[in-house]
Amino acid sequence: MTEFCIVEKENHIMTVRLNRPERLNALHPPANAELGEVFDDFATDNDMWVAIITGEGRGFSAGNDLRYQAEGGERVATPRGFAGLTSRWDLIKPVIAAVNGVSMGGGFEIALACDLIIASDKATFALPEPKVGLAALAGGLNRLPKQIGVKRALGMILTGRHVPAEEGYTLGFVTAVVPHDQLMEKALDWAGQIAQCAPLSIRASKDVVYKSLDADLRESMEAQYDSVKAMVSSQDFIEGPRAFSEKRPPNWQGK
Repeated sequence: MTEFCIVEKENHIMTVRLNRPERLNALHPPANAELGEVFDDFATDNDMWVAIITGEGRGFSAGNDLRYQAEGGERVATPRGFAGLTSRWDLIKPVIAAVNGVSMGGGFEIALACDLIIASDKATFALPEPKVGLAALAGGLNRLPKQIGVKRALGMILTGRHVPAEEGYTLGFVTAVVPHDQLMEKALDWAGQIAQCAPLSIRASKDVVYKSLDADLRESMEAQYDSVKAMVSSQDFIEGPRAFSEKRPPNWQGK
């Protein structure tokens, strides 16, 4: 049982709902630790191929729970970062952020750490840390410039301004904007499309993309990847071409 989130598993998809709506799903160390365990479980569960993270209530996440800190709550470092995701470097399974509302500070950093951002047309994004004497040090200052370019990123970072979903799509950090009441339907559709592909092929693809971002082109193409070796040695590597030649849907095993 979880205290600060709601976890559901079905059809190879794990859905995680941040569940502190009274604080716009702002996260404190106990919540981050719990979510770290949730995503540890996702990483090792062979039957789970895709994850979706979203928020209960009006917000996706308002980020760090400053009120908890101000009230004397213990400041404990969480190795995996906000929501157990922002400092998780070894997860090659895909994660989708279904952003249902406010996505501020650490909440935006959670979304940036995901592979796709599907945003409600009511969603709003910002890195407002400088307005309260802080800085977005859980990946916001690092990931946003890589995803949309330095000048566009600094236009958000140095002002702390709020960016609506449609502008986020134009800037390039939002994958798709959907009507608010269709958010989870559309996020599950994206997850379902991913789950129709061979799981080890998806993991190898994600792994190679991220490891290639800062590498020389030839170096990245000639590198050896454990994820690719796992894909090539899997049963699914045989099943895919066989199913194609037999004109039937593949029966993926994820191994």
